[in-house]
Amino acid sequence: MSTNVLHHDRLLPADPATRRIAREIYAAAKDLPIISPHGHVPPEWLAENTPFRDPTSLLLTPDHYIFRMLHAAGVPLVELGVGGAELDEAGARRAWAHLCRHWDLFLGTPVRYWLEDELVGIFGVTETLSEESADASYDRIAEVIAGADFLPRALMDRFGISVLATTDDPCDDLSHHARLAADDSFHHRVLPTFRPDKYLEPGRSDFPELVARLAEVSGEDTGEYAGYLRALEARRRYFVEHGAVSSDHSHADVVTLTLDDAEASRIYAAALAGTATEDEATALRRHLLVEMARMATEDGLVMTLHPGSYRNHHTPTLQAHGPDTGHDIPIQMEFTRGLQHLLSRFGTAQGFQLILFTLDETVFSREIAPLAGFYPSVYAGAPWWFLDAPEAIGRYRSAVTDTIGFYRTSGFIDDTRAFCSIPARHDMSRRLDAAFLARLVADHRVREDDAHRIARDLVTTIPTRAFKLAGAAS
Repeated sequence: MSTNVLHHDRLLPADPATRRIAREIYAAAKDLPIISPHGHVPPEWLAENTPFRDPTSLLLTPDHYIFRMLHAAGVPLVELGVGGAELDEAGARRAWAHLCRHWDLFLGTPVRYWLEDELVGIFGVTETLSEESADASYDRIAEVIAGADFLPRALMDRFGISVLATTDDPCDDLSHHARLAADDSFHHRVLPTFRPDKYLEPGRSDFPELVARLAEVSGEDTGEYAGYLRALEARRRYFVEHGAVSSDHSHADVVTLTLDDAEASRIYAAALAGTATEDEATALRRHLLVEMARMATEDGLVMTLHPGSYRNHHTPTLQAHGPDTGHDIPIQMEFTRGLQHLLSRFGTAQGFQLILFTLDETVFSREIAPLAGFYPSVYAGAPWWFLDAPEAIGRYRSAVTDTIGFYRTSGFIDDTRAFCSIPARHDMSRRLDAAFLARLVADHRVREDDAHRIARDLVTTIPTRAFKLAGAAS
């Protein structure tokens, strides 16, 4: 049986002289605490501190990267615990066996890199996954997660996570966050993130029910447009009071416009009645994105935009398993024209901050970096979902650094539901940044002491500034 060993120079340059420089730069940042300002770890895991159930529900079922590839190999999602009932012990073992049987599918992918880092570094599984090793690896992980030192809160300490942001519905009561904030024995910041997407989509068939729920939790009458805006403002304030630092937005595009109050009110009423046309609903959604920017100038939430995904591409999977089940597909994006209206109004507004993410890496150098290089409000978000791979991260650094350097970027974003992958992903980013900086040093474009400082700032100062973490309530 083959075994896995984590090479201490993984992802560092092959050239010996440059690798030496990269080692020293990486050493300056590798042990710094993790700041994770955008992700999807359920806050109840930490609030309730309940033991993880089994290896499959911890490592496989929450991870889109894993289960979508297994689905591509012919494994039904229901057998992986996706979009259905929780798997029992036998089902969890079968799902894990699917992963082990198809392990070679992940050769060369960042998923395999992260998982091997987790398997070896966290669980002590050094034997390569295979059909023959499925039971032994499952048993080893199950044994480890049964220990008290593997409870979610203990892992926050072990992983060195100082800040962890979750993604939350505007109508959530945030009770888990309140419980964590009130616990004097818990020394980490777990921050909610305001994610209003579905409440800003008047074309949804359930839009009337959504805004009725918004009225219920906000105490505002959403029967008219003005009350709907007040309800959104109230919920944003509620999130700020519970430590939120950002709002998160993902729509089909980032085209922005402003409707006059009468037209916005008319379309809103039509949406509640179910009579708004597709064009009207789209216009109101584009107007509401500008309203989110206006509200951000008042309440201080950092606005993050990550368009570029064709959501729920496979209708039968959506119908059988629901949304967020692995069949979102990247599409081409445009930012410069689309955001011109929003940025004309708020791009230089005091305190407004906008972080732009994309699944379309062709816009890194053409649009996002130039926007961040002029507007005080704009930051270039890190490579995200589908692009958070070593080569793509390297292309991002090459694409944006010529225009905006390092200090107009966001810092690394892990964007994950897979809790145990967080340290592996952040370590990967730190290694890749060390490699990039080492090449600049070797080319005599950056001094080595500056490279060490940049490496530290990329995981501390830069995300703190981009997400306004220094002034946020803990």
